Amino acid sequence: MFTELSKVMDHAIEDNTYLDSLDENITNKLTRTNQLKTNSYLRHLYGFDIKFPPFVCFRHFWQQAEGSEKRIITLLFAIGQDFLLSESIPVVIKSSIGEKVTVKEFEDNVGRNHPKRYSEKTRKSIAQNLASSWKQAGYIAGKVKNIRTKTTPGFHSVAFALLMSYLNGERGEFMLRSKWIQALDLSEPNIRELAFEASKRDLLQYQYSGNVTTFSFSNLFSILNINSI
Repeated sequence: MFTELSKVMDHAIEDNTYLDSLDENITNKLTRTNQLKTNSYLRHLYGFDIKFPPFVCFRHFWQQAEGSEKRIITLLFAIGQDFLLSESIPVVIKSSIGEKVTVKEFEDNVGRNHPKRYSEKTRKSIAQNLASSWKQAGYIAGKVKNIRTKTTPGFHSVAFALLMSYLNGERGEFMLRSKWIQALDLSEPNIRELAFEASKRDLLQYQYSGNVTTFSFSNLFSILNINSI
C-alpha cells in the first residue's frame, strides 16, 4: 500500500500525527468503508507507533531515502510485520530476471507453509496481495504477466535491512543471512560494499577483519533517542 502510506507519511511525519491523518482520510478514499479498510491495513503493516524502535528507524530512513529506495525500505519494514509477506521472499528472489512470477506460485507457497489453514479463495486473495506488494516495491512489473525485474538497492536499503536484522536480535555474520538482506537480492560483496558506503554516512558502524563481521548502530540510536539494544 505504498501510495496510501506515502500520503500518510508525507502529511504527518513532521508532527507524528499519523493516526489523526488516517482519521482525516488523508488517503482520499471515496467511501467510509474503504477508508476504514485502508486504515486497518496500514495500521497492521506499519503501526505508526513513535515509541516502537523499528518504526522510529523507518521514519528516519523515509526522510533519507529517495525514489525506488523508499519503496524498498517500505517493503523491508512490512516484511517484519507480516509473516505471509516474509514467507513469500523465496518466490521472488529465486526467480530469474525476465522470468514470469505467477500469482499461482505465491498461492502454492502459502499452501505449502500453511496446509489446510486457508480456503482456496483466501489463498488466492493472499497471493494476489503478495504479488501486488512485490510489484509496488519494483521487483515485479507488468499488469498481466508479472515479470521479474531487477531492483537497484542502494546504501540506504542495505543499512535499513541490516538495522531491521539488528533490532530483531541478529548479530554479525547472521545479519548477512537475515530475511531482510535476502529480500534485497544482492551478492554478499555488494552488501558489504554498500554497508561500507552507509558507514561513511554514519548510518551504521561496520567492521570486517579476519573473517569477523561487526555491525553497530550506536550513533544512529543516539540521534534517534533509542535506548541501546
